[in-house]
Amino acid sequence: MDTTVFIYIMDFIGTAAFAISGAIAGIRKNMDIFGVNILAVLTATGGGIIRDLIIGSTPPKAFTNPVFVLVAAITANIVFLTVFWSHKSGVKFSGKTRAIYDRIFFWCDTVGLAAFTVDGVHAGLEPSLVSNAFLIVFLGVVTGVGGGVFRDVLSLEMPVIFVKHIYACASIVGAVVTYVWYMASNSGAASLVAGFFVTVVIRYLAMHFGWNLPKISNNGKSAW
Repeated sequence: MDTTVFIYIMDFIGTAAFAISGAIAGIRKNMDIFGVNILAVLTATGGGIIRDLIIGSTPPKAFTNPVFVLVAAITANIVFLTVFWSHKSGVKFSGKTRAIYDRIFFWCDTVGLAAFTVDGVHAGLEPSLVSNAFLIVFLGVVTGVGGGVFRDVLSLEMPVIFVKHIYACASIVGAVVTYVWYMASNSGAASLVAGFFVTVVIRYLAMHFGWNLPKISNNGKSAW
């Protein structure tokens, strides 16, 4: 598959996935439909906006090619209306239903993280930047986690990257794998696929086994 086509697919997947996670986060916080849309769009485009500003691509693509803003908004409204009519039908956002939404949120957040991580790395794979490994990995990570940070801050939650499930670390490893694979094989599509699946697998394993980085709990004891 052509790398450009693959990246376009990753953009659509990441946008829809992060828009769903943003919409669910907004619904959890009892936001109205406007708030849900804003949160979904910022979650879907925030990381890309930061990336574009870092590499001097201004105005950011979210403003020059608003198709992905439209995709995020359409996705958010579909999620909102689905939950709204579910409530009208007597289905409450609690118990088993809440568990289903939580699982959807996790997988959408994971897929969005992986898709935008490799998308961010790809943005740096150009002659003037390709030798700067730190910058390229950073672009991958900030593209992957940036939208989630916007989502969590605006919904008054501690950003997931600081507290839970090896989130940013999965993005870092995925970005490194993408870059190293590309430099070793000069195969854009293969490196993107590898980075995507590495990120998803690490996130899943962290969730499944409850992996977290060391931290100090509120009682002053270390949690390892």
